[in-house]
Amino acid sequence: MRVSRTIGELRAALAPFRPSSEVGFVPTMGALHAGHVSLFAAAGDECDLVVASIFVNPAQFGPQEDLDRYPRDPESDERCAREAGVDHLFVPSVHEIYPDGFQTWVDVEELAKGLEGAARPGHFRGVATVCLKLFNVVQPSRVYFGQKDAQQAAVIEQMIRDLAVPVELRVVPTVRDGDGLALSSRNAYLSEPEREAAGAIPSALHAAEEAHRAGGDAVAAARAAMAGEPRLDPEYVELARFDGRLFLVVAARVGTTRLIDNVVLEGE
Repeated sequence: MRVSRTIGELRAALAPFRPSSEVGFVPTMGALHAGHVSLFAAAGDECDLVVASIFVNPAQFGPQEDLDRYPRDPESDERCAREAGVDHLFVPSVHEIYPDGFQTWVDVEELAKGLEGAARPGHFRGVATVCLKLFNVVQPSRVYFGQKDAQQAAVIEQMIRDLAVPVELRVVPTVRDGDGLALSSRNAYLSEPEREAAGAIPSALHAAEEAHRAGGDAVAAARAAMAGEPRLDPEYVELARFDGRLFLVVAARVGTTRLIDNVVLEGE
């Protein structure tokens, strides 16, 4: 695995493989786990080369969010990426992505308004901007995102369509622990009792799925399931339609940790 830290280095590393090789790209913020590995595997199954990036993007964090304490373990991440079959790892600095004088931003207006967009103003502006820049740098054939961040995937898909970005988006199913909790880098923040409380989130999604299948109220079923765990503080529990599919989406706090998850109720 080759590691590049500047745009010039990465472009030089990839140049010998163009245009004959299909490149699969997985953008990450590091703290790699089995969910990321599933994205690398999906890219490896479809593409000749797998490129991943590790960049904790300050533009997608609000002033009161966890940028400073976001999990960072560069050595472990490099080892994980190498063992997972990543061919090229891009680990840029903040200045490499946002050099002095940077002033161009991407706003996906309607999709970014509700849910995570309302809870985290400016979040999707930062996500869309960094993703478009990384797509321009890597020039992949396909990009891979996890379903856990369903609204994010929908925002990126809209940006790709609107700006005619020559790349295909793949959304890979959420990877879960044995207790059903969706894998997330932020799970590392959870104490043992908090981890136990967080188990109410996948339970709520399951209740919503069953209720919807029976013709009932998925939102009410999810809220009722979450109400049984007093250590869980729901932020939103709503239906949302992304790319023609109906989701039940959830955001909740367990202690100081904010977690999101979803389940597909209708659609492929």
